[in-house]
Amino acid sequence: MSGRSTWFQRYLLPGLAFKSVVIGGGYATGRELAEFFMPSGPWGGVEGMLLAMLIWSLVCAATFMFAQATRSFEYQRFFRTLLGPLWGLFEAAYVLFLVLILAVFGAAAGAIVQAMTGAPLIVGTLCLMAGTGIVAAFGNGAVERLFKWASLFLYSVYALFLVFSFSTFGDRILSGFEPEVATTGWALGGLTYAGYNIVGAVIVLPVARHFLSRRDALVAGVLAGPLAMLPALLFFVCMVAWYPSIATETLPSDYMLRQLGRPWFHLLFQAMIFLALLESGVGAVHAINERVSAAWRARRQSGLPVQARLLIATVLLVGSIFIADRFGLVALIAQGYRALSWLFLLVYVLPLLTLGGAWLWRHRSAPATAVP
Repeated sequence: MSGRSTWFQRYLLPGLAFKSVVIGGGYATGRELAEFFMPSGPWGGVEGMLLAMLIWSLVCAATFMFAQATRSFEYQRFFRTLLGPLWGLFEAAYVLFLVLILAVFGAAAGAIVQAMTGAPLIVGTLCLMAGTGIVAAFGNGAVERLFKWASLFLYSVYALFLVFSFSTFGDRILSGFEPEVATTGWALGGLTYAGYNIVGAVIVLPVARHFLSRRDALVAGVLAGPLAMLPALLFFVCMVAWYPSIATETLPSDYMLRQLGRPWFHLLFQAMIFLALLESGVGAVHAINERVSAAWRARRQSGLPVQARLLIATVLLVGSIFIADRFGLVALIAQGYRALSWLFLLVYVLPLLTLGGAWLWRHRSAPATAVP
């Protein structure tokens, strides 16, 4: 990449992109936090989140360093380099994963817009589809601008949420951390949650093209964990005010926003969740677009046209949100989601930390180069 890359693009953008991919759905609503961390108690939940954050930093750093060293800025090239002829295993798992999450995001967007405006569910779903398709159609520049400005809005909303929570029921938050509550299971919760979302490091590979050195990739990867986990940690601290009953709430965010008694902020938070879904959907679709773009460029010596990017995004979104759900494929994939998570660990994380780590060590003093 040229020297025009800024410090923001080299150090912060990758972490913001990773956060953008993992935050959609259950993270933003607090449902995943209640499921994976709240059972271990307030302090155990914090410990589990810190463990997940460290795992994210480790895997993101290794992923970004390997991508920078081998010039693998989309997942097909990355896995051809890492796995050789077995690279297709990841793509098969990723396509199934994509169908599932896009269907979930579409349903969630419909519910959010209906709650905010009273409109039919289909309106929110179509808004998410349109936004995802348009942003993804305009390539890296548009996607990166979304990650940047949406992240600024998101962090601001979470900061306001923390301030309002402490001013409204701060005594409950502090007292929630006082009792000695059993913290068993926090390590398993942290490991499971980290593995559940770690594929996000591969999805955001297009931002790795900004790295000028292996050090850039290392720093960006280390920062990715804290950048992605900070909003969740702030939210979890506020959730402690209503421990343990909040663990059974379907939408912890909605429950807590009602306790705040600020209708305008309730709407703002709902808008933030919708934007989080948009970020996640765009990141997932953009990874496919960049994979197709690389093949297109190799054959035609030109970039993938905007119309083609929009068509790919539309097919993915319609196929995942409507067709796959209509024929029961979403439910079928959901039943095997944990198996998909294990498959990602086997074909991505394990080879990366062993084969990829060994390759990086052998070439630790070599400049970045493409690997056949």
